[in-house]
Amino acid sequence: MKLAVLGAGAWGTALAIRFADQCDVTLWSRDAEQVETMRAERANPRYLADAPFPPALSVSASLADAVAAADCVLIVTPMSGLRGTLRALRELGSTSPVLWACKGLEAGTMKFPHDVANEEMDPAVPRGMLSGPSFAQEVAKGLPGAVTIAATDAAFAQRIVETLNTPVLRLYASDDLIGVEIGAAVKNVLAIAAGVCDGLGYGLNARAALLTRGLAEMSRFGAALGARAETFMGLAGIGDLLLTATGDLSRNRRVGLKLAEGLTLDQALASLGHVAEGVPTAREVNRQASTLGVDMPITAAVCRLLFDGASVPEIVSALMERAPKMEAQR
Repeated sequence: MKLAVLGAGAWGTALAIRFADQCDVTLWSRDAEQVETMRAERANPRYLADAPFPPALSVSASLADAVAAADCVLIVTPMSGLRGTLRALRELGSTSPVLWACKGLEAGTMKFPHDVANEEMDPAVPRGMLSGPSFAQEVAKGLPGAVTIAATDAAFAQRIVETLNTPVLRLYASDDLIGVEIGAAVKNVLAIAAGVCDGLGYGLNARAALLTRGLAEMSRFGAALGARAETFMGLAGIGDLLLTATGDLSRNRRVGLKLAEGLTLDQALASLGHVAEGVPTAREVNRQASTLGVDMPITAAVCRLLFDGASVPEIVSALMERAPKMEAQR
């Protein structure tokens, strides 16, 4: 297979490195200067300086060249870049199957990645998502991990899994695309809450309770949108949630930690140097949940903290003082 990876951030670079074990990979960046640096150093010093490029990985600043002979295109941009990238592929006349690793909902529209893809792609072009518990640094180093390839076309998902599966990054197929997208989006919001919890020193009991109740929110949201409950017990659900909410490499968790220190949202984001998808996603998930009548108190509390000027003590009190209820009550 010839694979084009679009987006040379940390995650795009890590996936390009890993899949170059199995196929010829072209890593595309719109930044020509970055491409020249990567080509000269055979690494991406901006994001993953310690991860050398394998021989089967090439780089390009030309989108047309990158996708011209591609058997599959993997889009690894922030969610905000998905629509424009798909539109550019359509304008180039590309008919290659597309996977995206974008996590979240489109800002201002409440649309999931597959909604955007359905609007911007030819219906006949196969498409799906890559998601699961995976930090870029560990994937690039070749440490063991596993992710999910999800598509409404189960046969397409299985073909991709069989082609791209590597000895150190195991792939699983799923046909619950909306469930995988929900897990990918909501876990980032919950990771912000977990960072706040840990930053305040509330302890392991509190974090376990927060994540368990957060998983319940994720499942309720999924049920309202037609996802399958078992998806949230898998890699793209609880797996990704546990990693993102507890791992020190998590950007969204670090946002929560910084907020707990008393930094403003702008200060917390500036300290990262990377995109934290949970921030814009929180607002869109909260809006969608409200529209659907789904109770998501942790997500709502994160939004109050991020966007409405609420203090950390205020949101903690609001969550802890909610009326008692049956645990399984929806």
